[in-house]
Amino acid sequence: MASQAQAISLSHYSRRAPAGGGRVVAIDYLRTFVIVLVLVHHSVLAYVSFGHFDRVHYLWSTAPIVDSGRWRGFDPIVAVNDIFFMSLMFFVSGFFVWPSLNRKGTVAFLRDRALRLGVPFALAVTFLMPLAFYPSFRMTGADPGYFAFWRDTILAGPWPAGPSWFVSALLGFDCVAAAIYLAAPRLGIAIRNRASAVFVYPIVFFAALIAVSGAAYVPMLLRFGVLYWFAVGPIAIQASRALHYLAYFLAGVALGVYGLEASAFASGGRLARTWWLWAVVAVISAVAFLRVIIRQWPPPPMPYAGVFVAASAAISLAWMAVFLRFVNGRFPILESLNDNSYGIYLVHYPYVTWMQYALLQAHLSPIAKGLLVFAGALALSWGSVAALRRIPAVARVV
Repeated sequence: MASQAQAISLSHYSRRAPAGGGRVVAIDYLRTFVIVLVLVHHSVLAYVSFGHFDRVHYLWSTAPIVDSGRWRGFDPIVAVNDIFFMSLMFFVSGFFVWPSLNRKGTVAFLRDRALRLGVPFALAVTFLMPLAFYPSFRMTGADPGYFAFWRDTILAGPWPAGPSWFVSALLGFDCVAAAIYLAAPRLGIAIRNRASAVFVYPIVFFAALIAVSGAAYVPMLLRFGVLYWFAVGPIAIQASRALHYLAYFLAGVALGVYGLEASAFASGGRLARTWWLWAVVAVISAVAFLRVIIRQWPPPPMPYAGVFVAASAAISLAWMAVFLRFVNGRFPILESLNDNSYGIYLVHYPYVTWMQYALLQAHLSPIAKGLLVFAGALALSWGSVAALRRIPAVARVV
């Protein structure tokens, strides 16, 4: 389901900076910002103008809950988010993979990833995602009760992962990175010696990212279309974007191999200094993308592929540039949000869907409903995760 394609695994980011320092403030707050965008995205998806609910196949709906109240102003928010934020988070998730492999070794690295990603994924899809989708199932008119629904979801399927799909995908990509590390342990030396122009000059990196991600995306789009998902039980990924996301993740790994502080992505580096230019390019590319999907849906594959790949790269680099340029200090409230962000991502979806369900008959504007759902889901997720993290075993994982 396209509406569930937004998610982010914040535990993956190592708290250790690239060479010799503490945490990278801009990267910390960038990923926390995208988590907030995830909550915004899911909170307003029930109220977009193009929403539809399929009572026969409820998982084919645009969102678990689709309200009769609609506001077109939410449409570009959802559409533009969908262009870039998963690509950006796979990219950021790759930054510290190679240093972590060097530091821990392959076995310890994979053991850590299994704990930090695999265990939360298993718990989320077993307990939280059925709870999140139950109000959607109730809207079909067939309601045997929650425990019967939970049993049938787990044993018979379909078994939706919701936003948790990203966690399993990232774990799979980590395994790919570990295999590359075993096969080519001296890859870092080759990258530093032969590919410096790609990482030192933002425009070269931008062009390379478009070329590589485009080569990964176009064949999959032509074969599977925009909306089809691969799924085995709760493990799922949007088919057309699977290799595109892997390309972004490996681009992040390669950047981490080269060294963030030696590249254009350093704090105060070339990317940060030209943040305004990247912002302009991002806006232009986003408008071009919106024009293509507004004109026709489903869109023609090649125009859609071109604007999607270009906008994904431009918007991702623009947000990187803005945070690298302007985020230099830490703030207590943002530190708390950052520390709890992975847990917020894992638990927010049931809060979102049940609040949307509760507001179906409320005499409120769709704008008011969207704001209420966002504020409530953020507050409840943040508070519950902060409480859970007081348990040492939970704090070690999330």
